[in-house]
Amino acid sequence: MTAGASGRASSVSGAHHADHSVRLVLWRHGQTRWNAEGRFQGQSDIPLDELGEQQAERAARLLAALRPSAIISSDLSRATATAAPLARLTGLTVTPDKDLRERYGGLWEGLTDAEIRTRYPVEHSQWRPPEGETTAAVADRACAAMERIASTLNPGTLAVVVSHGAALRLGAARLLGLPEELWGAIGPLANCAWSVVGRRRGRWRLVEHNAGTLPEPVLSDDR
Repeated sequence: MTAGASGRASSVSGAHHADHSVRLVLWRHGQTRWNAEGRFQGQSDIPLDELGEQQAERAARLLAALRPSAIISSDLSRATATAAPLARLTGLTVTPDKDLRERYGGLWEGLTDAEIRTRYPVEHSQWRPPEGETTAAVADRACAAMERIASTLNPGTLAVVVSHGAALRLGAARLLGLPEELWGAIGPLANCAWSVVGRRRGRWRLVEHNAGTLPEPVLSDDR
């Protein structure tokens, strides 16, 4: 190999080494009774129902094949219970992170969509829960958690992030650098479905969205 070729090879190798490519699997929790009843959960700690537990078991078998290096979960029970089967299959420990909690819904928590429309028509039209978190606050909180998790990963590895519909969608939109007026372009996640975001050369991109499920109505606090 000539000196020039050797130099080029070193340059390519160095560029690859500096790539720091990582992936995050953004996995929404399984179904709860409040999901099935169409109630806004927010940070109310509602457990998985029987179907939700089955969804988590099925999805865990698929996600284990990705060989994640870490599992980080919201500390709400519906998220940690979703993460548990994957932890069992992979031998990984689930790390709780309260910044991955769902949007705090204030006075909306426990209400159905019809009840919210009736009692809070103006706030509903703007999707702004009284005494709850703003959309931007949720996006900032969840995005910061995702960035923090990514910073702990070795190049070429992935982590599974177990969280909630609105927190994941808004956090991913912020992570991808979308302006707030375009956040609605990323649709909601179904129960126990996931999205994949990847960082390469310092930039994030959406690799998959709402994977692991057949098309069906999404039961979510998210709009």
